[in-house]
Amino acid sequence: QVHLVESGGGLVQTGASLRLSCEASGGAFSSSSVAWFRQIPEKEREFVAAISWNSATTFYKNSVKGRFTISRDNAKNMVFLQMENLKSEDTAVYYCAAAKPFSEYGRSPGMYDYWGQGTQVTVSS
Repeated sequence: QVHLVESGGGLVQTGASLRLSCEASGGAFSSSSVAWFRQIPEKEREFVAAISWNSATTFYKNSVKGRFTISRDNAKNMVFLQMENLKSEDTAVYYCAAAKPFSEYGRSPGMYDYWGQGTQVTVSS
């Protein structure tokens, strides 16, 4: 069982930067692919970015490419989402999610087995 805790959200202005962190405990986190999702009220949770267990592969939602960077530090059981040039449409609750070790991963929330509680990101114009 992997327990995930996100942090780093906040209220920022358009064009600002934020770095979200996801700290894991328990389970084999270093062998798990991890993704960030986001959700706004009354909308489905949407994929933002994902990273393979060994950082060899990353991929992103098209609208965040070039602005967001996902990375991880397996020695510290941490995954990060560096967000640059934030826009109002980035406002959402951001969730960290981990797949089971060495399992398939992708853009669908159903591919992930463990979820954090979320951290709010609000971008004001």
